[in-house]
Amino acid sequence: MPSEEYVERVLSVVERIPPGAVLAYGDVAEYLGDGGPRQVGWVMSHYGGSVPWWRVVRADGRPADCHAGEAVRRLRAEGAPFRETSGRVDMAAARWDGAAADGPMVEEGPT
Repeated sequence: MPSEEYVERVLSVVERIPPGAVLAYGDVAEYLGDGGPRQVGWVMSHYGGSVPWWRVVRADGRPADCHAGEAVRRLRAEGAPFRETSGRVDMAAARWDGAAADGPMVEEGPT
């Protein structure tokens, strides 16, 4: 089970993903410089209800299967680009670059 600090860091990143954009589970871990896709997925499955969970997808662009298609509906409503032939998010077009108007996405720790 990840630490409370890790949970908070994951949720903080997910909260910053803008509407219409996505990150893969592994992208979140990469931005944090900690953990991996499975750890991020665990956090999202246990604590993600308070953040825009639908903006975190599999690396191949498949949205979460849970919630009877709710992730797809929300992503489409936000204007996320999809590859119509596969029904997956177009990761090249939708992947968020981490830029945030309010500063860096992840604060640097002490050096």
